[in-house]
Parts: sequence; structure tokens; C-alpha cells
Amino acid sequence: MRHSSGPSGLLFIDKPGGMTSHDVVARVRRKVDTRRVGHAGTLDPMATGLLVLGVNGATRLLTYLVGLDKEYLATIRLGASTSTDDADGTMSSVAAPELLASIDDAGIHAGIGMLTGRIGQVPSAVSAIKVDGRRAHERVRAGEDVKLAAREVTVSAFDVLEIRRAAFVDVDVRVECSSGTYVRALARDLGAALGVGGHVTSLRRTRVGPFSIGSATMIDDIDAARDLRTPADIARALFPVLELSHEQAIDLGHGKKLALDDSPVAARKGPVAAIAPDGRLVGLVSVTATTAEVLFNLPAEGSEA
Repeated sequence: MRHSSGPSGLLFIDKPGGMTSHDVVARVRRKVDTRRVGHAGTLDPMATGLLVLGVNGATRLLTYLVGLDKEYLATIRLGASTSTDDADGTMSSVAAPELLASIDDAGIHAGIGMLTGRIGQVPSAVSAIKVDGRRAHERVRAGEDVKLAAREVTVSAFDVLEIRRAAFVDVDVRVECSSGTYVRALARDLGAALGVGGHVTSLRRTRVGPFSIGSATMIDDIDAARDLRTPADIARALFPVLELSHEQAIDLGHGKKLALDDSPVAARKGPVAAIAPDGRLVGLVSVTATTAEVLFNLPAEGSEA
């Protein structure tokens, strides 16, 4: 298996349920014959949907995808709480049927309204957040009582798609949110606000920034030659572009600061995608009115990163 040479780019995977994000990375490493594969934005094992993977030198771009906003489709089950705030956990409480029956649609919409916009959210204790060097879910599974601090997140859309009533109340929702928002915590907090408990029974990520699930490939169907999105393609979707001359591409590739007589992009500390005449992403730069300075360079395909 290769270590870092070979084609570089991003893969959009439609993660199946039952696999961890690390499982997906391990599978892709074998399929593309390189160990240098990373992912941006972990999905829980029960979750499905868009997982963005970087291959070889393009793993450097993952840093810029982690903080992008996300979209999810989810089903929130009202009337029961679990230890993990999702269906993988053990049931910790079940609401009395008469209490659950008293929750009408208007109450559900009102509760969701309180969880929309800029809110303070306490992440689920069973999460990948590190507490004193160890992930919270590891401490929970070791029997520790983990309490995480609230953090500010933005839920820009929390739309009810359907409400179904049986033994529980299942609410299908669409959520658009900032990076670091936990849909499981939204379900938990909605259930708590309504006094009946809540957890997520299904969760599917449908968008990361400008990239949607429609461009994703099932993991067993990966064809690197077909599915690998070039670093330049990704960078053009994320950043302003500085088109380089042949000489500028060489200089920037050597780490030199470029003098710009008249900057074609607005001055910004970064990042700006620096694209060579052959369409290759040379790297990301910060741009002033007169200069472009390297943030990082991307090695040419086939070279060691």
C-alpha cells in the first residue's frame, strides 16, 4: 500500500449505517491504495449520508471543510430518552401515554422554535469532544459522569416535515446548522422542553457547505478515477480564485511571495485558491493589494507530501 504518492483529491461518500467514520476511512484506504486518507466531520455509526474524505495531499483541505455549515434529515422520537440521545443507546425513561397524548402539534412547533437561531447547546455526553485529553464517549463508557459545557451554535433552519403518532410521536425534520451542532442534542432538548423526553431514531447528513449528498458515491461503488474530485475543483467551490501565470505558479510552488501589480481578488488574509494555467491547485494564499503569500502549497501529483 502506498503512503502518500498518487492521485490527490476529495471523495464524497454516502456513509451507510452501522459503520464508524474510521471504518469508512479504512475501507477507502484499501480501495485507493494509499494510507493517506482522512475525513472531515465525523458521523455517528447509526448516521448515514455525506462524509467528505481527503486523499493524499488534498487531506490538507479538510481543515477548511470541518467548519462549514451542515444540513441533516432526521427523525426525532418524542416520548422516550436514551443514554446516547439516539437509537443506539439504552432507554432511560419513557413518558406516560396520557402525557405524550397531551403534546399537540402546536406545542411541538413552539418547542422547535425555541431551538432555532443562535442557541446555547450542551453537546451529548456520548460525543467525540475531548475532556482532559480523552473523548467524552470514552469516559462515559468507562462509567464516568461527564458534564460538558454549553457552546453557542446556530440552527438556521429547523423545519418539521411530518408528525406521526403511534406508541411514540415521531417528528421528521430538516435541520440546517453551524458546525459543532448536535442534532441528537436538539432531539434531547426538544423532548426535555416538552416534558416527555426525546432522542433521534434516524439521522442523515445531506449537505456540507456547498457539497450535497447528490454528488456522493456508495462506498462499495468507489472508482477513484471517476469519483475523486480534484483539489482545484474543491478550492474553486470554497474560495475566491487567483489565476496564476506559469512563472507565478513556479514561484509560489517554491514558497515565494508574489508581487501583484493589481490584485484581481479583494485583499484578504485568506484563503484564496491559487490556480496554475494547467488548472492545478498550487496552494492557498492570503492576498493583499500588492502581494500573495503562501498559506500552504499542494504537492504535484506523484510527489511526496
